[in-house]
Amino acid sequence: MTPVIERDLGALRARVKAWKQAGDVVGVVPTMGALHAGHLSLAAAARAVCDRVIVTIFVNPKQFNNPEDLANYPRTEVEDAAKLAPIGVDVVYVPDGATVYPDGFSTTVTVEGVTECMDGVHRPGHFEGVATVVAKLFTQTAADKAFFGEKDFQQLLVVKRMAADLDIPIEVVGCPTIREANGLAMSSRNLRLSKGGFETAALLHTELQGIAAGLRDGEPFAVLRDRAIEALNAAGYGEVEYIDLRGVNNLSLLWAAERPARLFAAVWFEDVRLIDNIAV
Repeated sequence: MTPVIERDLGALRARVKAWKQAGDVVGVVPTMGALHAGHLSLAAAARAVCDRVIVTIFVNPKQFNNPEDLANYPRTEVEDAAKLAPIGVDVVYVPDGATVYPDGFSTTVTVEGVTECMDGVHRPGHFEGVATVVAKLFTQTAADKAFFGEKDFQQLLVVKRMAADLDIPIEVVGCPTIREANGLAMSSRNLRLSKGGFETAALLHTELQGIAAGLRDGEPFAVLRDRAIEALNAAGYGEVEYIDLRGVNNLSLLWAAERPARLFAAVWFEDVRLIDNIAV
């Protein structure tokens, strides 16, 4: 059954109130639409442990540094609802801009620490936009659990910190990255890659795996990183914003996998910004 598409906040709150009065556990999956198998896996994870599931679709202008990127972001609401039907999602919440940011809106949520590296540096204001809109969606849906993909691992840590610091009564659940058959991390932006570019874009994950293998063999991270950048450049990639080794808890910069760590990368290819990360 195709989920209900709800646009009115009052109606959503009435629906959630009735669910909670019945003792239901409510899960939410915040998205910007253009759903792919990665998003669907989050909805399925929510469905597995929650009585009711809400998927939100809101293309958040505060998360975009480039107006062209915002304008080009795919908007496929009807198709998205159809994809969610087999999973058993109850509601697709699609608020308009005035519902999320009403006239006179002047509050921004800022999370320090985990935002001061990687995407926090290369996308100024991005995580303020994430934290602000997610805080709004958490309070609007009043969900008990929220599900986010580990592909955006830095975002996951930001959201967890924000919810804990603001005492929002919600459990933030991280779910594994879903990949294409060639290893490329699934992303709505992958739709903008050419057919040949789609295959070449998988090299990013291959190089991260190579760095991880080298670290296990005791090779220096700096040497492994430079070798990976050379391979990406040779394949026609554009700017490599970062390839970092960082601690999993606070994203502290590491030069050896001396404690639980992840490799993070952000690169440009065919005018598409690709991000990925893997555990080491």
